Amino acid sequence: MYSNHREAYRQAFFIAWQKWQKKLPLEAVEAQLVEIIIQHPEYHALLEKPEAYQYQEFSLEENPFFHMSLHLAIREQIHTNRPAGIAQLYQQLIQTSQPHEVEHSMMTCLAQVMQAAQQSGEMPEEEEYLEKLKLI
Repeated sequence: MYSNHREAYRQAFFIAWQKWQKKLPLEAVEAQLVEIIIQHPEYHALLEKPEAYQYQEFSLEENPFFHMSLHLAIREQIHTNRPAGIAQLYQQLIQTSQPHEVEHSMMTCLAQVMQAAQQSGEMPEEEEYLEKLKLI
């Protein structure tokens, strides 16, 4: 699943969706991907046509694979509580909003911190990220 090769990474989404539709057994990460895909019906038609979208160029803001990957990243952070304290912040946030919407807000913060790190050439600042999350 984890790959720097765009096509291989996208293929994981296509395969998970195809397996789910055929009611085939899913690996753990595939089950996570399917859960995210189900919450995004706007991507279903795209995922049913891998030959058309495997190599499609998307702007970052409109990239469905990037969007779904951010969901996966947020869920992994919450599951592992890394950075430390994120699981508790998430629990607080879902008291007032739906989990999916909370993830979207968290994804915005994560993308901002990652973009800043990329521009500076530094590692992402976990404390900055947690502070942004506290402002949601």
